[in-house]
Amino acid sequence: MSNMTAPRFGLILIGDELLNGRKQDAHLPAMIPRFEQRGLEVAWVRTITDDPELITRTLVETFASGDIVFSFGGIGATPDDLTRQCAAAALGVDILLHPEAESEIRAQLGTQLNPHHLRMGEYPAGSQIIPNPINRIPGFSIQHHHFVPGFPKMAWSMVEWVLDHHYAGLQAPGVKVSQTLLLTDTSEGPLIPAMESLLGEFPDLRLACLPNADGKREVELSLKGEASRVAQGMDRFRQLLMALKNG
Repeated sequence: MSNMTAPRFGLILIGDELLNGRKQDAHLPAMIPRFEQRGLEVAWVRTITDDPELITRTLVETFASGDIVFSFGGIGATPDDLTRQCAAAALGVDILLHPEAESEIRAQLGTQLNPHHLRMGEYPAGSQIIPNPINRIPGFSIQHHHFVPGFPKMAWSMVEWVLDHHYAGLQAPGVKVSQTLLLTDTSEGPLIPAMESLLGEFPDLRLACLPNADGKREVELSLKGEASRVAQGMDRFRQLLMALKNG
């Protein structure tokens, strides 16, 4: 996959516990800096329950999107771990015991191995394994989708491995920066013409406008993009604000 395709990265977070309040998601806060360190960014996140119909439908959509997706959770051996089966269903392929995964699982568990453990090595046909440096029970990749456990210490190092082994060509560390401007005694409404003019002149920049959540007349405006363009954009925005003030 080349830089010209400008793929988006997405995360799927799977688990009833994330939606019933028993656990707080730790993956997104951990992924943001890992992506930023590589000059990448997370474009979207979906959090869904352990519902096989919903998981399958979600994966049908994301496989069709062409996005690069990391899915967290649901690849264990218990009956509520359904992600492997749902990925196979979404692709319309068989689920098979992967020989490399079987070797890793057998090497890790030795005489404690039982048939239920080998279920963790059953993936959609055509998958590749993602090495697990913590306990050797792999995740798997298929069609730019990468499935890792829900356990943070395992998942995060496995995502890093995928990014560095499969998407090194997309990485551009340090290229994108962000600058923020705090504007006081204003609301976002009067600033809209200046923001529209700015984006017309700098379509390559990402603009975010965040009004004060406590009701103060303050607006935080940030620009993100290539460093020199962000600096130029901020200078131009100050000019537009001055013209707005004097107009």
